[in-house]
Amino acid sequence: MNKLTLVIGANTRTNSYANMAVSRLLQNNIDVIALGINQGKIENIEITTEFPKDKNIDTVTLYINPKRQEEYYEKIIGLKPKRVIFNPGTENPEFKNLLIKNNISVLEQCTLVMLSLGEY
Repeated sequence: MNKLTLVIGANTRTNSYANMAVSRLLQNNIDVIALGINQGKIENIEITTEFPKDKNIDTVTLYINPKRQEEYYEKIIGLKPKRVIFNPGTENPEFKNLLIKNNISVLEQCTLVMLSLGEY
């Protein structure tokens, strides 16, 4: 397994993009931590409501709107991931600039498209 990915905005709705992303990451043999506001399960992954600490996270992929992202700014920067993916609708210039200042790569792309093209 590789590229441990934190999916923020995970939920049990099978038609949500966050849910689909967790499933596709698993199908691509990528370890996933699913963070959401409600507990539940996506396939065999428990959705946690507690922000992970001291994990070696390669990628954070966002499925929450810019206003909801604010509470995560310091926590995400503190994880020192290699990259943060802003999925469509989550773009946030303020957070993007903070990440860049902290030497964290920023992508404004779709995790699902990246996986389908083999570009993840």
